[in-house]
Amino acid sequence: MSLADAPRVAAAADLKFALGEIAATYAQQTGSKVQISFGSSGNFARQIPQGAPFDLFLSADEDYIFRLAAQGLLRDRGRLYAIGRIALLAPPGSPLPVDGQLRGLAATLADGRLQRLAIANPAHAPYGRAARAALEHAGLWQALQGRLVFGENVAQAAQFALSGSAQGGIVAWSLVRSPELSERGEAALIPESWHPPLRQRMALTRRASPEATAFYDYLQQPAARAVFEHYGFSLPAR
Repeated sequence: MSLADAPRVAAAADLKFALGEIAATYAQQTGSKVQISFGSSGNFARQIPQGAPFDLFLSADEDYIFRLAAQGLLRDRGRLYAIGRIALLAPPGSPLPVDGQLRGLAATLADGRLQRLAIANPAHAPYGRAARAALEHAGLWQALQGRLVFGENVAQAAQFALSGSAQGGIVAWSLVRSPELSERGEAALIPESWHPPLRQRMALTRRASPEATAFYDYLQQPAARAVFEHYGFSLPAR
């Protein structure tokens, strides 16, 4: 099968490294490839009703799957595949101390050393909504108005946090766990009780091919689940 004929997968941006690794192993083992587009779950949830030709949708917020299923656009309500976490991330040389309780963030904000903090856009990115909830829990959301840099998705927010566009960010723990990012900054997990759970669900669309179904099934097997776990996701019981 050529890549042009391969199943098209819409995947939340927090899966950039984990799903990329899973897809590469899948191709090696089966000879079958998938085309993956990474982005914000909310944007994909708008594109699918408009006819975007995706076979499989891995959302960072299960509510998007439920809504699409209610519209008759999916085969069913899909499967919960992971529960995500968020983390505070800062590059070397940043004035922002990294701690999961956000005490350093509060201190640098209070004394004026923090100028910019990156998060995904809460309007359409589940990890942005989780970041906002955590900042509200810490009593910092209002004080950060005018200092927030919004990424289109959580992967872009991580890029902003490490590139000099911001002095740090609240991003997906799964991205921070990757070799590509772990060597470029320091990170600390934020308590999961500080935000609604990031219940991540996947489902096949009505147009899904047998090849897409095979990859969907593979994502539920121990080998794929082990990769999700390696990247810091909690796994639903099977």
